[in-house]
Amino acid sequence: MSLPSVPTAAALEATLRERLSPTALEVLDESAAHAGHAGANGLGYGTHFRVRIASPLFASQNRVAAHRLVYDALQPYIDAGLHALAIDIQR
Repeated sequence: MSLPSVPTAAALEATLRERLSPTALEVLDESAAHAGHAGANGLGYGTHFRVRIASPLFASQNRVAAHRLVYDALQPYIDAGLHALAIDIQR
């Protein structure tokens, strides 16, 4: 998988769709609201994201395990500079 140099909401969404087959998904780039905070890159995008997601893969998982599936799917982006990830699991 080829990653963008700065993570984007579209790239995260595509990866989550591929890996977790969500029934509902919203990826928001909230980086601009964190300008000047730790982990901000000065661009106003690509560092702080919120993910709202529902997936059949979460049905038998507790909240921590469902979050781990999201983190595992997005690990390449975390390695590439994604600093903060808020996850809202929808049931």
